[in-house]
Amino acid sequence: MPVFKRTYESGNTVWRYIFSAPGSTRQDRRLVEAVGFASKQAAIDAEAKRRTEELQKHELAKAGAGPVAAALPTTLAMLFQEFFRQHAEEKLAAKTIERYRELAVYLAAELLAMPLADITPLHLSREWNRLLKVGGHHRKTKQARPLSAKTVRHIAGLVSSAFARAERWGLVAKNPVTRSEPPVPKKHRGVALTPAQQALVFASATSPWCIATFLEICAATGARRGEVLALRWSDIQEGRALITRSLTQTRQVLEFKGTKTERPRDVKVPASALAALERHRKRQNEFRQQHGPDYRADLDLIFANPDGTPLRPNSISSGVSLLFRRLGLPKGASLHSLRHSHGSHLVADGVPLPVVAERLGHSSIRTTVDVYTHALRGQDDDAARRWDEFQRKGTPDSPETKVQ
Repeated sequence: MPVFKRTYESGNTVWRYIFSAPGSTRQDRRLVEAVGFASKQAAIDAEAKRRTEELQKHELAKAGAGPVAAALPTTLAMLFQEFFRQHAEEKLAAKTIERYRELAVYLAAELLAMPLADITPLHLSREWNRLLKVGGHHRKTKQARPLSAKTVRHIAGLVSSAFARAERWGLVAKNPVTRSEPPVPKKHRGVALTPAQQALVFASATSPWCIATFLEICAATGARRGEVLALRWSDIQEGRALITRSLTQTRQVLEFKGTKTERPRDVKVPASALAALERHRKRQNEFRQQHGPDYRADLDLIFANPDGTPLRPNSISSGVSLLFRRLGLPKGASLHSLRHSHGSHLVADGVPLPVVAERLGHSSIRTTVDVYTHALRGQDDDAARRWDEFQRKGTPDSPETKVQ
C-alpha cells in the first residue's frame, strides 16, 4: 500500500501517499504524492481518487487532448505537483528533479496543506527557523536534528521557484519567499591538497583498477566528477580533452547529459596525465579481450567497469572519501578537492583568471574570483612586494638609480 505516516517532534502524525504516475518508465519516472492527511484511511481514499484522476489524464493525453481543464493548484502541495510535472515535461535533468523532490520532503505538512493565497512571508520565515532547529533526522535513531543553513537556503530557493511559476500562471499575486528571511550560509573555503598530498593519493589508490588514473585526470584537468566519468577515448585529440557532457546518477538510472553550463570546452591535458592514460588504455584492452563481444565498446568510455559499462558516480565519491580519511588528509577533503586544488594552484601561480575560468568551465569569471579569493591573496602579497621594488627603483639614493 503506497501510504506512509510521519511523526514530527511535536507529536503530530500525518499520512502521505506516493505512487508512480501512469506511463512512467524507469528512465522517465514521475511520482505523484501528497501529504497532510490526518488518518491512514483518509490517505488511502485520497490516493485512490488521485490515481483515477491521473489515469484519466494519461488516457486523455494519449488521445491528444491534454489536461487543460484539470483542477488548478490551490495548496502548496498541489503547486509542487504541478511544478514537478512541468519540469518533467520540459525535460529538466532527472538529477535536478530528484533533488527538488528530496528538498520538498523537509517542508512541514501544515505548510504544504495551506492555501497558496494564505501563505505569507512570516509563515515562511517561521518554517526556515523550524528547519534550522529540527528539520532533519538522524538515520539510525530517527531523532530530530538541525538542518544546515545551506540546505535550508536550497529549500527556500525551491519554494521561491515554485511560487515564481505560480505568479506567472496567475495563481498568486506575489512571491512571498522574496520577503521572507531564509538563512545566509557561512562561506566555507574548499580544501586544496598540496602536490605531496596528491602524489600520496595517486600512489595509494590501488583499487578498483582504474581509480588512480581517474584521480590523476581529475587533478590534472580540474574537470568535474561527472565530466571525467563521461569522457570517451574519441574525446582525447592531440593532447586535448573535449568536454561536452557529464554522467549523472539518480536512484533509478545513470544518464549522460550536457555539462553544468551546457557549453562544451577544450582542455589541454598535461603530458604526465596523457602518459597515465596510455598505461590505463593498455589495461583496459585486457578487459576488452576478456569480455569479448559482451564488452560495451560502443560507449567508448575511458573510465568504466571491466565490461565497459558506466561507473556509478556516487560510489566513486564514497570510495575516494574513504581513501582520504584512511590517509589522514585534512577534514573535509573529498573528490571535489582535486578540482579545487587545480584551480587554487593555477590562480596562486599567476595564471590569468579568464584562463582558469575557461579551464574549470565556470559560467563567469566572477565565480572563479569568489571561489578562489584565498588564492588571490597570495598574488596580493606578491603585488605588495613588487610595489616596494618599484619604489626603491624610483628613489634617488637607491643603487638602481645611481649613475655608474
